[in-house]
Amino acid sequence: MTFEKSDDKRRFHRIFYHTGAVLTGSGQTYPCKIIDLSLRGCLLDCEQPLAGQADTLYNLKFDLSEEISISMEVAATHADANRVGFKCVHIDIDSISNLRRLVELNLGDSELLERELAALGDLAALGDLAEQADH
Repeated sequence: MTFEKSDDKRRFHRIFYHTGAVLTGSGQTYPCKIIDLSLRGCLLDCEQPLAGQADTLYNLKFDLSEEISISMEVAATHADANRVGFKCVHIDIDSISNLRRLVELNLGDSELLERELAALGDLAALGDLAEQADH
């Protein structure tokens, strides 16, 4: 899987959170390590190159503790060897709540978190409008 790396236009702060994770998709399981996370996506270091195409959806799962895990549906946006950037396509309410808390603790600034959540809401609203326009 190869992608061209685009200019860095992040609207969300990344937190560096190094932990093991499992990425599944295209009928395969990919052990990987999280390099960083945001409310909008993540950067992973995969043990092996991904076999899917650019539009392939994957499920990413990682544990915060024995009782708490985060699971999200992601799509690859760019790759450099085994380092792959993903955007979050879907995340359930429990996982987003846990991710929000993780980001909040690492940012140390609740105002910044609220701005990012508002921006995330703006992106979701824009996506909904675009989807309605397509129908």
